[in-house]
Amino acid sequence: MADLKIVVAGAGGRMGAANIRAVSALAGVALHGAVDRAGAEAIGKDAGSFAGIEPLGIAITDDMQAALAGADAVIDFTIPTASVELARQTSARGMIHIIGTTGCSPDQDRAFAEAANAGGRIVKSGNFSMGVTLLANLVRKAATALSAYDIEILEMHHNKKVDAPSGTALLLGEAAAKGRNIALADHSVRVRDGHTGAREPGSIGFATLRGGTVVGEHSVIFAGPSERIELVHRAEDRAIFANGATRAALWARDQKAGLYGMDEVLGLTD
Repeated sequence: MADLKIVVAGAGGRMGAANIRAVSALAGVALHGAVDRAGAEAIGKDAGSFAGIEPLGIAITDDMQAALAGADAVIDFTIPTASVELARQTSARGMIHIIGTTGCSPDQDRAFAEAANAGGRIVKSGNFSMGVTLLANLVRKAATALSAYDIEILEMHHNKKVDAPSGTALLLGEAAAKGRNIALADHSVRVRDGHTGAREPGSIGFATLRGGTVVGEHSVIFAGPSERIELVHRAEDRAIFANGATRAALWARDQKAGLYGMDEVLGLTD
């Protein structure tokens, strides 16, 4: 079978560079194109050289249409508005679209579902790490088993991250809510300040830290009578996200149109 031809969107960013390295290193896939926003520093530069590896002979461009021509898949860690527009384009072409963009609104998430229903093969996740995917599975099971315990989610990222809570924290919150058979939107607590009163029973709390160059740290705390259980994941290199995204693209090659998550990619669905 021919290599899966992949375009990396947001190629000039840190995750874009990690995705270029991951695609270049994995058998069965090939970098077909690399795209960044108009006016970005990376435009015109060799994708490999910009990502810190050997030159690949593929210049980073701001012409998405040209990059998509002849491609099979897109790996997209950009911004919500750009990802929504790109999903419409990849859906129209019947392409694979791997979306690691975070900070999406409910309307934007609905747009991704519509694109998948229109023929796109979309894998979207707040975190493509295999470890975090397994962690979310454990969180769901723990939330069910420890039904009377309070749940708090603590996350820390680098000082350049623009959305909070992180996509991973929300992914873990959704897993906890699923384990309790409740809607996260109706039970999450994002801010505590001043005289808040006692903790609302059944709520899922979020705390956000930002600083330095932290790639990503997440803790899910189950606090019960006289004991506390903590499930923790620490990301040490963005390569774990890029490797998972590239693996997801290969997996999606054999799937029908639809909207998928990393649970399906790793076979963790019930």
